[in-house]
Amino acid sequence: MLMHWFLAAVHLLAFAVAFTAVLARGKAFLGLDIADPTQVRRVLMADNIWGLSALGLLLTGGIRAFAGYEKGTDYYLHQPLFHLKMGVLILILLLEFAPMIRLIKWRIALGRGTRVDMTGVGRFAMISHVQAGLVLLMVIAASGMARGVVLG
Repeated sequence: MLMHWFLAAVHLLAFAVAFTAVLARGKAFLGLDIADPTQVRRVLMADNIWGLSALGLLLTGGIRAFAGYEKGTDYYLHQPLFHLKMGVLILILLLEFAPMIRLIKWRIALGRGTRVDMTGVGRFAMISHVQAGLVLLMVIAASGMARGVVLG
């Protein structure tokens, strides 16, 4: 029972951290001045936290859904809110490709001491804010699943 509780708590906390981090990344993109290395580091730090929290969500969610710690795999695979949650997750991951690739290039450029490409930072801010909203949608779907809500 303690493991169930622990996994659920870590999963919920990862949602909170993910939401905060991706929102912070979006805000940092909006106010970015490439001449200020502190602002570039702020974007990269928020991105690191976003990535780690996403990894935490995937690990704890996978264990909870498919390792026998919650309602069981059959429940999740037949629960429409789980399908919604996974669809939203896929959308978040698809939206992440462009910012992820750009920020990897930034890290490489900074390591070499060269300028980073600022093209599209406004778009990356918008993507981050959309992802934050999608994280909230996942929380709403998760709370419905926890309460046994059945759509249809």
